[in-house]
Amino acid sequence: MYDVIIIGAGPAGLTSAIYTSRRGLKTLILSKDLGGEAINIERIENYPGFKEIEGFKLIKAMEEQVKGFGVEFVYDEVVKITHKGKTFIVKTTEKEYESKTIILAFGKTPRNLNVPGEKEFTGKGISYCATCDAPLFRGKTVAVVGGGNASLDATILLSDIAKKIYLIHRRDEFRGFESFVNEVKKKKNVEFVLNSIVAEIKGNKTVKSVIIEDANTKKRKEIEVEGVFIEIGSEVKTDFIKDLVKLNNNQVMVNKNCETSCPGIFAAGDVTDTPFKQIVVSAGEGAKAGLTAYNYIHGIKSMMVLDWRKMNK
Repeated sequence: MYDVIIIGAGPAGLTSAIYTSRRGLKTLILSKDLGGEAINIERIENYPGFKEIEGFKLIKAMEEQVKGFGVEFVYDEVVKITHKGKTFIVKTTEKEYESKTIILAFGKTPRNLNVPGEKEFTGKGISYCATCDAPLFRGKTVAVVGGGNASLDATILLSDIAKKIYLIHRRDEFRGFESFVNEVKKKKNVEFVLNSIVAEIKGNKTVKSVIIEDANTKKRKEIEVEGVFIEIGSEVKTDFIKDLVKLNNNQVMVNKNCETSCPGIFAAGDVTDTPFKQIVVSAGEGAKAGLTAYNYIHGIKSMMVLDWRKMNK
């Protein structure tokens, strides 16, 4: 029996664990991986205390600190959470765990194209974060997929780094800010591939080309590229908790104390409907979630009680 099970090992989850363990709570972190999206960021310049730091180094420092407080780690995927009285049962692909409280901190994941070759070449030429990986493609030819602000921003960034960029969008108009569109149009090394979808990503050990299908004629052509940036947004995968807590656009609804609609379940970071998806915000919310979980276990009433019935009207 644990006092707290934290689902997710990114900045929110790791910070939660620091606070719960320092308060003497028996804490377990369950996560598919360490660090979430933050661990893949090549350079972080807006985390207090560091002029510049790699995401990997920041997360590893957090992990070392958390383990120093005796927190247990299990790397497995959570598939279900149920009640048994006041106890929560967390089922993973391998085992079941029991806890008095739960902190949801598993963040969000980039949306996939779900095309042949995507899984095989992820990390081998395919990236979901231009901010993280653009410098790796200096002087190379790449493709950017998407039609919103994320893809336009990625194209603008890459235009000063890559030799050539193919901007691939399934429609003939972009959904992003007009100012972004106008700036992209000024870039001489950007070629628009509109009314087109990526049907396949091909390569050997790394990406070598993309197969493009015309949305109208269904004709296909192959474009040689050395990298593909998939910038079609992110999603929070909350299906396994949709019957436990209130959701807002698939994000977990929380009050200012990181309490959800289910007593004993708290949430922090990108999985929540809290604005500003930043590492420092996730860490701060993680601290609040950890402290609020401690208060819940010890019967200390929070400063704010949210009436979920009114919010649901």
